[in-house]
Amino acid sequence: MNLFRTTMLAIRSLLRNKVRTALTMLGIVIGIASVIAMVAMGQGASTMIQDQISAMGRNILMVFPGASSSGGFSFGGGTSTTLTPDDGAAAARELPSIRAVAPIMRARSQIVYSGQNWVPQSMIGTTPGFLDVRDWEMEEGNFFTDADVFSSAKVCVIGLTVQENLFAGESPVQKTIRIKNMPFKVLGVLSRKGTNAMGQDQDDVVLAPWTTVKKTLQGSAFNNVDQLLVSATSDTAAATADITALIRQRHRLNEGEDNDFRVLTMNEMASTVTETSRVMTLLLAVIASISLVVGGIGIMNIMLVNVVERTREIGLRMAVGARKRDILMQFLMEATVLSVAAGLIGMALGASAAWVIARTLSWPTLISAGSIGISFAFSCAVGIFFGFYPAMRAARMDPIEALRHE
Repeated sequence: MNLFRTTMLAIRSLLRNKVRTALTMLGIVIGIASVIAMVAMGQGASTMIQDQISAMGRNILMVFPGASSSGGFSFGGGTSTTLTPDDGAAAARELPSIRAVAPIMRARSQIVYSGQNWVPQSMIGTTPGFLDVRDWEMEEGNFFTDADVFSSAKVCVIGLTVQENLFAGESPVQKTIRIKNMPFKVLGVLSRKGTNAMGQDQDDVVLAPWTTVKKTLQGSAFNNVDQLLVSATSDTAAATADITALIRQRHRLNEGEDNDFRVLTMNEMASTVTETSRVMTLLLAVIASISLVVGGIGIMNIMLVNVVERTREIGLRMAVGARKRDILMQFLMEATVLSVAAGLIGMALGASAAWVIARTLSWPTLISAGSIGISFAFSCAVGIFFGFYPAMRAARMDPIEALRHE
Protein backbone atom coordinates (compact mmCIF):
# COMPACT_ATOMS: atom_id res chain seq x y z
CA MET A 1 0.00 0.00 0.00
CA ASN A 2 1.32 3.45 -0.87
CA LEU A 3 1.06 6.44 1.44
CA PHE A 4 -1.74 8.15 -0.47
CA ARG A 5 -4.00 5.08 -0.51
CA THR A 6 -3.29 4.45 3.16
CA THR A 7 -4.21 8.03 4.02
CA MET A 8 -7.45 7.91 2.02
CA LEU A 9 -8.38 4.58 3.62
CA ALA A 10 -7.74 6.08 7.08
CA ILE A 11 -9.96 9.08 6.31
CA ARG A 12 -12.80 6.83 5.10
CA SER A 13 -12.53 4.68 8.20
CA LEU A 14 -12.70 7.73 10.49
CA LEU A 15 -15.69 9.16 8.64
CA ARG A 16 -17.74 6.04 9.36
CA ASN A 17 -18.28 7.33 12.91
CA LYS A 18 -18.27 11.10 12.56
CA VAL A 19 -19.53 11.94 16.06
CA ARG A 20 -17.07 9.62 17.77
CA THR A 21 -14.23 10.97 15.65
CA ALA A 22 -15.20 14.58 16.45
CA LEU A 23 -15.37 13.88 20.19
CA THR A 24 -11.98 12.15 20.07
CA MET A 25 -10.45 15.14 18.28
CA LEU A 26 -11.87 17.57 20.83
CA GLY A 27 -9.16 16.93 23.42
CA ILE A 28 -6.37 17.64 20.91
CA VAL A 29 -8.21 20.70 19.58
CA ILE A 30 -8.57 22.20 23.06
CA GLY A 31 -4.97 21.35 23.95
CA ILE A 32 -3.42 22.90 20.83
CA ALA A 33 -5.68 25.97 21.03
CA SER A 34 -4.80 26.48 24.70
CA VAL A 35 -1.07 26.16 24.08
CA ILE A 36 -1.09 28.65 21.19
CA ALA A 37 -3.29 31.16 23.04
CA MET A 38 -1.27 30.94 26.28
CA VAL A 39 2.10 31.21 24.52
CA ALA A 40 0.82 34.12 22.41
CA MET A 41 -0.26 35.96 25.55
CA GLY A 42 3.06 35.29 27.28
CA GLN A 43 5.15 36.34 24.29
CA GLY A 44 2.99 39.41 23.75
CA ALA A 45 3.43 40.49 27.36
CA SER A 46 7.20 39.94 27.14
CA THR A 47 7.45 42.00 23.95
CA MET A 48 5.35 44.79 25.45
CA ILE A 49 7.56 44.92 28.56
CA GLN A 50 10.71 45.04 26.41
CA ASP A 51 9.26 47.89 24.35
CA GLN A 52 8.27 49.79 27.48
CA ILE A 53 11.73 49.37 29.00
CA SER A 54 13.30 50.54 25.72
CA ALA A 55 10.97 53.56 25.77
CA MET A 56 12.48 54.66 29.08
CA GLY A 57 15.65 55.61 27.24
CA ARG A 58 18.82 54.24 25.69
CA ASN A 59 21.45 52.57 27.88
CA ILE A 60 19.93 53.84 31.10
CA LEU A 61 21.61 53.48 34.49
CA MET A 62 19.96 54.39 37.76
CA VAL A 63 22.05 55.35 40.77
CA PHE A 64 20.26 55.11 44.11
CA PRO A 65 21.41 56.11 47.61
CA GLY A 66 22.53 53.26 49.81
CA ALA A 67 21.29 52.32 53.27
CA SER A 68 22.09 54.43 56.31
CA SER A 69 22.64 52.69 59.63
CA SER A 70 22.94 53.49 63.30
CA GLY A 71 24.28 51.26 66.04
CA GLY A 72 24.57 48.36 63.62
CA PHE A 73 20.93 48.71 62.53
CA SER A 74 20.28 49.36 58.83
CA PHE A 75 17.37 51.61 57.85
CA GLY A 76 17.08 50.09 54.35
CA GLY A 77 18.07 51.06 50.82
CA GLY A 78 17.58 54.69 49.81
CA THR A 79 17.88 56.10 53.33
CA SER A 80 21.42 57.42 52.84
CA THR A 81 21.66 61.15 52.07
CA THR A 82 25.09 61.12 50.41
CA LEU A 83 23.98 61.15 46.75
CA THR A 84 24.01 64.70 45.38
CA PRO A 85 23.51 66.46 42.03
CA ASP A 86 27.22 67.29 42.09
CA ASP A 87 27.95 63.55 41.80
CA GLY A 88 25.94 63.47 38.59
CA ALA A 89 27.49 66.68 37.26
CA ALA A 90 30.98 65.30 37.90
CA ALA A 91 30.10 62.06 36.09
CA ALA A 92 28.78 63.94 33.04
CA ARG A 93 31.82 66.20 33.04
CA GLU A 94 34.62 63.68 33.66
CA LEU A 95 33.48 60.33 32.25
CA PRO A 96 33.54 59.76 28.46
CA SER A 97 31.28 56.72 28.92
CA ILE A 98 28.47 58.94 30.24
CA ARG A 99 26.30 60.83 27.74
CA ALA A 100 23.99 62.71 30.11
CA VAL A 101 22.93 62.77 33.77
CA ALA A 102 19.78 64.03 35.45
CA PRO A 103 19.19 64.17 39.21
CA ILE A 104 15.76 63.01 40.36
CA MET A 105 13.88 64.41 43.34
CA ARG A 106 10.39 62.99 43.86
CA ALA A 107 7.40 64.67 45.49
CA ARG A 108 3.65 64.24 45.51
CA SER A 109 1.06 66.97 45.71
CA GLN A 110 -2.25 68.08 44.31
CA ILE A 111 -2.18 70.58 41.45
CA VAL A 112 -5.01 73.05 40.81
CA TYR A 113 -6.03 75.09 37.78
CA SER A 114 -9.20 77.13 37.34
CA GLY A 115 -11.33 75.07 39.71
CA GLN A 116 -9.96 71.74 38.42
CA ASN A 117 -7.56 69.63 40.49
CA TRP A 118 -5.40 66.59 39.80
CA VAL A 119 -2.84 64.48 41.67
CA PRO A 120 -0.22 63.28 39.15
CA GLN A 121 1.39 59.89 39.60
CA SER A 122 4.84 61.49 39.40
CA MET A 123 6.07 64.91 40.42
CA ILE A 124 9.76 65.05 39.65
CA GLY A 125 12.42 67.62 40.31
CA THR A 126 15.24 67.40 37.79
CA THR A 127 17.44 69.36 35.33
CA PRO A 128 17.30 70.00 31.56
CA GLY A 129 19.46 66.87 31.10
CA PHE A 130 16.35 64.79 31.84
CA LEU A 131 15.16 65.09 28.21
CA ASP A 132 18.50 63.76 26.89
CA VAL A 133 18.61 60.87 29.33
CA ARG A 134 15.03 59.77 28.63
CA ASP A 135 15.06 60.57 24.88
CA TRP A 136 11.92 62.59 25.45
CA GLU A 137 10.68 65.27 23.07
CA MET A 138 8.57 68.34 23.74
CA GLU A 139 5.04 68.32 22.34
CA GLU A 140 4.56 72.03 22.92
CA GLY A 141 6.47 74.92 24.48
CA ASN A 142 9.94 74.67 26.02
CA PHE A 143 11.73 72.93 28.89
CA PHE A 144 13.06 74.89 31.84
CA THR A 145 16.71 75.98 31.78
CA ASP A 146 19.78 75.64 34.00
CA ALA A 147 19.14 79.24 35.09
CA ASP A 148 15.69 78.15 36.38
CA VAL A 149 17.36 75.35 38.35
CA PHE A 150 19.95 77.74 39.82
CA SER A 151 17.31 80.29 40.85
CA SER A 152 14.76 77.71 42.07
CA ALA A 153 12.20 79.21 39.70
CA LYS A 154 8.58 78.22 40.10
CA VAL A 155 8.19 76.81 36.60
CA CYS A 156 7.23 73.36 35.36
CA VAL A 157 6.60 71.11 32.39
CA ILE A 158 3.63 68.73 32.35
CA GLY A 159 2.72 65.46 30.64
CA LEU A 160 -0.20 64.95 28.29
CA THR A 161 -2.30 63.14 30.90
CA VAL A 162 -2.06 66.14 33.22
CA GLN A 163 -2.97 68.47 30.35
CA GLU A 164 -6.02 66.38 29.43
CA ASN A 165 -7.31 66.34 33.01
CA LEU A 166 -6.69 69.98 33.89
CA PHE A 167 -6.92 72.04 30.73
CA ALA A 168 -9.73 70.35 28.74
CA GLY A 169 -8.09 70.72 25.35
CA GLU A 170 -6.70 74.26 25.72
CA SER A 171 -2.99 74.96 25.58
CA PRO A 172 -1.40 75.09 29.06
CA VAL A 173 1.72 76.94 27.94
CA GLN A 174 2.30 80.13 29.96
CA LYS A 175 -0.70 79.27 32.16
CA THR A 176 -0.30 79.26 35.95
CA ILE A 177 -1.15 76.25 38.07
CA ARG A 178 -0.96 75.99 41.85
CA ILE A 179 1.04 73.33 43.66
CA LYS A 180 0.78 73.38 47.46
CA ASN A 181 -0.98 76.71 47.01
CA MET A 182 2.07 78.18 45.26
CA PRO A 183 1.93 79.45 41.66
CA PHE A 184 3.93 77.58 39.00
CA LYS A 185 4.12 78.71 35.38
CA VAL A 186 3.71 75.93 32.80
CA LEU A 187 6.48 76.26 30.19
CA GLY A 188 5.63 73.30 28.00
CA VAL A 189 4.07 69.87 27.46
CA LEU A 190 5.98 66.62 26.98
CA SER A 191 5.26 64.28 24.07
CA ARG A 192 3.41 61.04 24.75
CA LYS A 193 5.37 58.12 26.25
CA GLY A 194 2.64 55.71 27.36
CA THR A 195 2.91 53.27 30.25
CA ASN A 196 6.18 51.87 31.53
CA ALA A 197 7.13 48.28 32.39
CA MET A 198 5.49 48.62 35.82
CA GLY A 199 2.19 49.77 34.31
CA GLN A 200 2.65 53.40 35.39
CA ASP A 201 1.40 56.17 33.12
CA GLN A 202 4.56 58.07 32.18
CA ASP A 203 2.50 60.96 30.80
CA ASP A 204 0.92 61.61 34.20
CA VAL A 205 3.91 63.66 35.30
CA VAL A 206 4.94 67.15 36.35
CA LEU A 207 8.61 68.16 35.99
CA ALA A 208 10.13 71.11 37.81
CA PRO A 209 13.65 72.26 38.74
CA TRP A 210 14.97 69.94 41.44
CA THR A 211 15.95 72.90 43.57
CA THR A 212 12.37 74.14 43.51
CA VAL A 213 10.98 70.74 44.48
CA LYS A 214 13.59 70.35 47.21
CA LYS A 215 13.31 73.77 48.82
CA THR A 216 9.81 74.97 47.96
CA LEU A 217 7.72 71.82 47.92
CA GLN A 218 9.65 69.71 50.44
CA GLY A 219 11.06 72.53 52.54
CA SER A 220 14.39 70.73 52.88
CA ALA A 221 17.78 72.39 53.13
CA PHE A 222 19.76 69.24 52.34
CA ASN A 223 21.51 68.96 48.99
CA ASN A 224 20.83 65.26 48.43
CA VAL A 225 18.63 63.72 45.71
CA ASP A 226 16.57 60.55 45.51
CA GLN A 227 18.23 59.20 42.39
CA LEU A 228 20.60 59.93 39.52
CA LEU A 229 19.34 58.96 36.09
CA VAL A 230 22.31 58.30 33.79
CA SER A 231 22.54 57.63 30.06
CA ALA A 232 25.63 55.75 28.89
CA THR A 233 27.18 56.41 25.48
CA SER A 234 27.17 52.71 24.52
CA ASP A 235 28.61 50.12 26.93
CA THR A 236 26.56 50.13 30.13
CA ALA A 237 29.02 47.77 31.84
CA ALA A 238 31.91 50.22 31.34
CA ALA A 239 29.71 53.15 32.36
CA THR A 240 28.66 51.30 35.53
CA ALA A 241 32.28 50.63 36.47
CA ASP A 242 33.31 54.24 35.74
CA ILE A 243 30.52 55.90 37.69
CA THR A 244 30.98 53.49 40.60
CA ALA A 245 34.68 54.34 40.83
CA LEU A 246 34.01 58.09 40.53
CA ILE A 247 31.30 58.23 43.21
CA ARG A 248 33.38 56.08 45.57
CA GLN A 249 36.21 58.57 45.13
CA ARG A 250 33.92 61.56 45.68
CA HIS A 251 32.41 59.95 48.79
CA ARG A 252 35.91 59.15 50.10
CA LEU A 253 35.24 55.44 50.50
CA ASN A 254 38.33 53.41 51.36
CA GLU A 255 39.17 50.11 49.73
CA GLY A 256 37.11 47.37 51.32
CA GLU A 257 34.30 49.72 52.41
CA ASP A 258 30.84 49.02 51.06
CA ASN A 259 29.30 51.46 48.59
CA ASP A 260 26.87 53.98 50.07
CA PHE A 261 24.97 53.84 46.77
CA ARG A 262 23.90 51.23 44.24
CA VAL A 263 23.80 51.21 40.45
CA LEU A 264 21.06 49.44 38.53
CA THR A 265 21.04 49.12 34.73
CA MET A 266 17.99 48.81 32.50
CA ASN A 267 19.60 45.72 30.96
CA GLU A 268 19.46 44.01 34.35
CA MET A 269 15.83 45.00 34.77
CA ALA A 270 14.99 43.88 31.24
CA SER A 271 16.69 40.50 31.66
CA THR A 272 14.95 39.93 34.98
CA VAL A 273 11.53 40.80 33.57
CA THR A 274 12.17 38.73 30.43
CA GLU A 275 13.24 35.69 32.43
CA THR A 276 10.17 35.99 34.65
CA SER A 277 7.92 36.29 31.60
CA ARG A 278 9.62 33.28 29.97
CA VAL A 279 9.06 31.15 33.06
CA MET A 280 5.40 32.20 33.24
CA THR A 281 4.91 31.45 29.53
CA LEU A 282 6.48 28.02 29.95
CA LEU A 283 4.29 27.34 32.97
CA LEU A 284 1.15 28.31 31.05
CA ALA A 285 2.20 26.12 28.12
CA VAL A 286 2.84 23.13 30.39
CA ILE A 287 -0.55 23.53 32.05
CA ALA A 288 -2.24 23.78 28.64
CA SER A 289 -0.28 20.74 27.39
CA ILE A 290 -1.97 18.55 29.98
CA SER A 291 -5.09 18.57 27.82
CA LEU A 292 -2.94 17.32 24.91
CA VAL A 293 -1.96 14.28 26.96
CA VAL A 294 -5.61 13.72 27.83
CA GLY A 295 -6.47 14.03 24.14
CA GLY A 296 -3.74 11.51 23.27
CA ILE A 297 -5.16 9.03 25.75
CA GLY A 298 -8.53 9.54 24.10
CA ILE A 299 -6.99 8.68 20.72
CA MET A 300 -5.46 5.50 22.13
CA ASN A 301 -8.76 4.52 23.66
CA ILE A 302 -10.77 5.03 20.48
CA MET A 303 -8.15 3.22 18.38
CA LEU A 304 -8.27 0.22 20.71
CA VAL A 305 -12.05 0.21 20.31
CA ASN A 306 -11.60 0.34 16.53
CA VAL A 307 -9.24 -2.61 16.60
CA VAL A 308 -11.77 -4.70 18.56
CA GLU A 309 -14.68 -3.66 16.34
CA ARG A 310 -12.77 -4.38 13.13
CA THR A 311 -11.17 -7.66 14.12
CA ARG A 312 -12.91 -9.61 11.33
CA GLU A 313 -11.90 -6.90 8.83
CA ILE A 314 -8.27 -7.23 9.94
CA GLY A 315 -8.44 -11.03 9.58
CA LEU A 316 -9.98 -10.74 6.12
CA ARG A 317 -7.32 -8.29 4.95
CA MET A 318 -4.58 -10.61 6.18
CA ALA A 319 -6.25 -13.56 4.49
CA VAL A 320 -6.17 -11.83 1.08
CA GLY A 321 -2.48 -10.90 1.39
CA ALA A 322 -2.12 -7.84 3.63
CA ARG A 323 1.14 -7.93 5.59
CA LYS A 324 1.57 -7.00 9.23
CA ARG A 325 3.23 -3.71 8.30
CA ASP A 326 0.23 -2.85 6.08
CA ILE A 327 -2.14 -3.31 9.04
CA LEU A 328 0.25 -1.38 11.28
CA MET A 329 0.45 1.51 8.79
CA GLN A 330 -3.33 1.58 8.33
CA PHE A 331 -4.15 2.03 12.02
CA LEU A 332 -1.15 4.27 12.69
CA MET A 333 -2.23 6.50 9.80
CA GLU A 334 -5.76 6.71 11.23
CA ALA A 335 -4.37 7.95 14.58
CA THR A 336 -2.04 10.39 12.80
CA VAL A 337 -4.80 11.79 10.55
CA LEU A 338 -7.00 12.17 13.61
CA SER A 339 -4.40 14.14 15.57
CA VAL A 340 -3.19 16.23 12.61
CA ALA A 341 -6.73 17.29 11.70
CA ALA A 342 -7.37 18.15 15.34
CA GLY A 343 -4.08 20.06 15.45
CA LEU A 344 -4.98 22.17 12.42
CA ILE A 345 -8.38 23.01 13.88
CA GLY A 346 -6.73 23.76 17.25
CA MET A 347 -4.19 26.10 15.66
CA ALA A 348 -6.93 28.07 13.92
CA LEU A 349 -8.98 28.18 17.12
CA GLY A 350 -5.94 29.21 19.23
CA ALA A 351 -5.01 32.02 16.83
CA SER A 352 -8.63 33.21 16.83
CA ALA A 353 -8.75 33.10 20.62
CA ALA A 354 -5.54 35.15 20.85
CA TRP A 355 -7.02 37.73 18.45
CA VAL A 356 -10.25 37.94 20.45
CA ILE A 357 -8.32 38.36 23.71
CA ALA A 358 -6.23 41.14 22.19
CA ARG A 359 -9.33 42.90 20.88
CA THR A 360 -11.65 42.57 23.85
CA LEU A 361 -9.23 42.70 26.81
CA SER A 362 -6.54 44.88 25.20
CA TRP A 363 -4.00 42.24 26.23
CA PRO A 364 -0.91 42.15 23.97
CA THR A 365 -0.55 38.86 22.06
CA LEU A 366 2.15 37.64 19.69
CA ILE A 367 1.68 34.47 17.64
CA SER A 368 5.08 33.32 16.44
CA ALA A 369 5.83 30.85 13.66
CA GLY A 370 7.82 28.84 16.19
CA SER A 371 4.84 28.25 18.47
CA ILE A 372 2.68 27.25 15.48
CA GLY A 373 5.32 24.84 14.21
CA ILE A 374 5.94 23.27 17.61
CA SER A 375 2.20 22.85 18.19
CA PHE A 376 1.74 21.15 14.81
CA ALA A 377 4.73 18.85 15.39
CA PHE A 378 3.44 18.00 18.85
CA SER A 379 -0.02 17.13 17.53
CA CYS A 380 1.57 14.76 14.98
CA ALA A 381 3.76 13.24 17.69
CA VAL A 382 0.73 12.68 19.94
CA GLY A 383 -1.05 10.75 17.17
CA ILE A 384 1.97 8.56 16.40
CA PHE A 385 2.82 7.92 20.06
CA PHE A 386 -0.65 7.10 21.30
CA GLY A 387 -1.67 5.31 18.10
CA PHE A 388 1.34 3.00 17.96
CA TYR A 389 0.18 0.49 20.59
CA PRO A 390 -3.30 -0.06 19.09
CA ALA A 391 -1.70 -0.38 15.61
CA MET A 392 0.82 -2.94 16.89
CA ARG A 393 -2.00 -4.88 18.56
CA ALA A 394 -3.90 -4.98 15.30
CA ALA A 395 -0.80 -6.05 13.30
CA ARG A 396 -0.03 -8.94 15.67
CA MET A 397 -3.46 -10.57 15.37
CA ASP A 398 -3.65 -14.14 14.18
CA PRO A 399 -5.61 -14.14 10.89
CA ILE A 400 -7.48 -17.35 11.70
CA GLU A 401 -8.53 -16.17 15.18
CA ALA A 402 -9.49 -12.78 13.72
CA LEU A 403 -11.76 -14.41 11.13
CA ARG A 404 -13.48 -16.45 13.86
CA HIS A 405 -14.19 -13.31 15.88
CA GLU A 406 -17.90 -12.50 16.27
